[in-house]
Amino acid sequence: MNSKQLSLHLLGLAGIEINGKNPWDIQVHDDRLWNRIISQRELGLGEAYMDGWWDVESIDQFLTKLLEINVLDKAPFSISLVGHAVKSTVLNRQTKVKAAANAKHHYNIGNDLYARMLDKEMAYSCGYWKSAKTLDQAQIAKFNLICRKLELKPGMKLLDIGCGWGGLLRYAAKNYGIIGTGISPADNQIELARAKNGKLKIEYLQMDYRDLSGKFDRIVSVGMMEHVGPKNLETFFDKCISLLAPDGMMLHHTIASNETKQVTDPFFDRYIFPGGVLPSLAQISEAVEKKVIIEDVHNFGPDYEKTLLAWYANINKRWREIPNYDERFRRMWNYYLLSSAAGFRARHIQLIQVVFRPMTSRGAYKAVR
Repeated sequence: MNSKQLSLHLLGLAGIEINGKNPWDIQVHDDRLWNRIISQRELGLGEAYMDGWWDVESIDQFLTKLLEINVLDKAPFSISLVGHAVKSTVLNRQTKVKAAANAKHHYNIGNDLYARMLDKEMAYSCGYWKSAKTLDQAQIAKFNLICRKLELKPGMKLLDIGCGWGGLLRYAAKNYGIIGTGISPADNQIELARAKNGKLKIEYLQMDYRDLSGKFDRIVSVGMMEHVGPKNLETFFDKCISLLAPDGMMLHHTIASNETKQVTDPFFDRYIFPGGVLPSLAQISEAVEKKVIIEDVHNFGPDYEKTLLAWYANINKRWREIPNYDERFRRMWNYYLLSSAAGFRARHIQLIQVVFRPMTSRGAYKAVR
């Protein structure tokens, strides 16, 4: 079969028609698409969308259907992507220098975009939709869930690794009376977090987690572990454990892969999160074995689909307000949001919160939801 015949076969297995009338049917504008897809797989599909070679009414439904048939297992191996796989497997792409550059690639693209896409507190991670009806409510519910899981009390020192724009720390300081420290390698985030902080007892530092020192009663990271990289997971946890008070507790909130991997989707690696790899629960467990107790694992991955669709709706109402982002960027960003939503809908990726306590901890941990 040539590339078009093979592509049509795979699309047919997923119930997708060419130029059909269903919202998941692909509309093809350039017949070079087929060679690009077969030769470059997910990278080719995403870049071809950015270039306007194809459209679909509902990207998330289209990609969900492909994921549900495990289309990558059926597609031929791509020689053109060997370099990406080798680089990701052999090299540490999250050294201090590379980690700072990787973070700035994504988080320094402009607070004007994030302020229009996110909730009022600018939480750039999965909301908790158990009882929430709006994005703002879901993010506040997530903040409160984390605070309750960490059993925060007034005067506790709380470290937020990868604090973003500071929303969680501000909530914890206002509602639980903590003394906060937040770190991020992205200067745009730190500057805005400081501007939003007012007189709360929180300091924000632009730095790498590996340079931290001191002791904290509680440690949290939300959407940070995806950027650590598999070669650094043990280093990351060892640093956290060294910073944790003997009677402390920590919670890590992360997107998780269903399988252990050393490489990530080449489209996401090139355009969205360079060097990022989603950890598996097995990798997390191995990194902390004999070092801390895993007290609780909570998976609410389907809530991320709702969060991503809310972000998509928000930013697509307001693209006209930020004309410095061109059409190719807009298509790339929409593809990122909706392909991520498809991943969670198809249950190919999860969202987990894991609570840890030192080996010296006594008594049962009471999990909350």
